[in-house]
Amino acid sequence: MDFNYVEEFQDGIIIKDVRNFELTHIFDCGQCFRWKRQENGNYIGIAFNKVIEVEKKGNDVIIYNTNEEDFQNIWCQYFDLYRDYSSIKEILSKDEILKKSIEFGNGIRILNQEPFEIIISFIISANNRIPMIKKVINKISEQWGEKIIYKDMVYYTFPKVEVLKDCTIEEFEKCGTGFRGKYIKDTINKISNKEIDVDYIKNLDDDMCHKELQKLSGVGPKVGDCVMLFSMKKYSAFPVDIWVKRAMQHFYLAPDVSLKKIREFARNKFGEFSGFAQQYLFYYARENDIRI
Repeated sequence: MDFNYVEEFQDGIIIKDVRNFELTHIFDCGQCFRWKRQENGNYIGIAFNKVIEVEKKGNDVIIYNTNEEDFQNIWCQYFDLYRDYSSIKEILSKDEILKKSIEFGNGIRILNQEPFEIIISFIISANNRIPMIKKVINKISEQWGEKIIYKDMVYYTFPKVEVLKDCTIEEFEKCGTGFRGKYIKDTINKISNKEIDVDYIKNLDDDMCHKELQKLSGVGPKVGDCVMLFSMKKYSAFPVDIWVKRAMQHFYLAPDVSLKKIREFARNKFGEFSGFAQQYLFYYARENDIRI
């Protein structure tokens, strides 16, 4: 467990003595799209139909607009606070190359997000830039999500599959999905008519989970790995995007190696901690603009 105890106050909770928790590392390492940095350094985000604001003060983490009950039921799992990241970092740091990335992104934690939202979000992410991905997800949420007011600002929850099932490809395209609109529509159809059972997939072993996710339109090996890692607690997943590819080629492999080979090499090398290694490598490569 990476914290000591929790105190509730009028506007939220204080998580005392939190270890391995840096806001920029967590929210800017490519795993989430609904968090926004504020001028004061805090982050406001929408998850599980709620809006919260997170602040780091010394070793304490303050979450505003919540209570202790929600912390126990939602946020402790969401921020993966029961996990001891120091022991994971110690194991992975035996690799001298990875050690540098771990030191750079030492406060990364892998969020446990909602599978349906993450499936749609990462279909949108294909061949797309993060600002554009955020924009499209926000438009879909504004169009079909529920409104929440926090500090006189309006936020929108990510819509449920039941709400989106009657939407057309054209309506998705109007939100900026581009060619991905047809994939989103088909995936929503498969989930809403129970052709694909997301809960069933989540409970499969890692390799079967990865295989079954790719039956959804717009979900290839990389998107499947992202869904597994960021919403299904499958930590052997190793999503290979452009930054991870560059990092792996820069540190470990020949420049012409395929994405499939990179994934296989990494999973063999890092095993059950592959997903954690991926996040450290992604953040290091992107923030330092690693090129081949």
